[in-house]
Amino acid sequence: MDDIPVVIVCGGQGTRMGSTLTKKELIDIGGRPLLWHVMQIFSAQGFNRFILALGHQGDQIRRYFLEYEAMTRDTTIHLADPGSDNCHPHLTFSGGYEHPPWEVTMVDTGLDVGRAVRLLRVADYLGNGRFFTAYGEAVADIDLNALVNFHLNHGKTATITGIRFNSQYGKIEADENNQVIAFEEKPPLPYWINGGFMLFEPKMLDIIQQNYHEGLMETDVMPQLMNEGQLMLYQHTGYWQSMKTLKDALKLKKAWQETRPWKVW
Repeated sequence: MDDIPVVIVCGGQGTRMGSTLTKKELIDIGGRPLLWHVMQIFSAQGFNRFILALGHQGDQIRRYFLEYEAMTRDTTIHLADPGSDNCHPHLTFSGGYEHPPWEVTMVDTGLDVGRAVRLLRVADYLGNGRFFTAYGEAVADIDLNALVNFHLNHGKTATITGIRFNSQYGKIEADENNQVIAFEEKPPLPYWINGGFMLFEPKMLDIIQQNYHEGLMETDVMPQLMNEGQLMLYQHTGYWQSMKTLKDALKLKKAWQETRPWKVW
């Protein structure tokens, strides 16, 4: 199972983040970009082959990984006079360095395209087996091997991870005379939402191809899977948090400083 590739969709504009110049997936959480945290969740559970579906500001993500070793290790820069015998500047890395064997493929999947189209455009790197799909903006303390076992047992084309979260508002109940009889601060909502961390069979790409011109995962592809009885829900009841706004970024930073709730490594 550890050879299942992981597609991380990180091509959106992040418009709800405001005027930040840093790509959303690269915003620092505890000294590392949020994208790194997402990858660590997979890596800690044995999945180390990543395909990053790039779009808006994809150059920032490329630069991060191209400079990764120099930015995370002790580095000595050797400069030289062009007229000397040793005229080739180079870098020497030193110090202890333990890192999982990540394979990171970065693919330009276009600017204004849907998530489903981005999956289709990384198909050449997926091989012929099943593959994970995740969002570069959401972290969780999810048990990925349990998700895989759930997927294998039901035998359908697609598994999505459902999560529940609390309302941002308090709930008020009143009797027939409009007298308040109950108040609950930010109660849990009674429905599931798609939290990412999806697992798809290769047939998923054929279904996306049928909907290529739309390419919208939520309104085109998922309904077709549902109508065909090929869509299953893995229920995750632990920690989950996405980063859509600067307020979410602050929440993630605080959570990492206090309890590191998604740290499964």
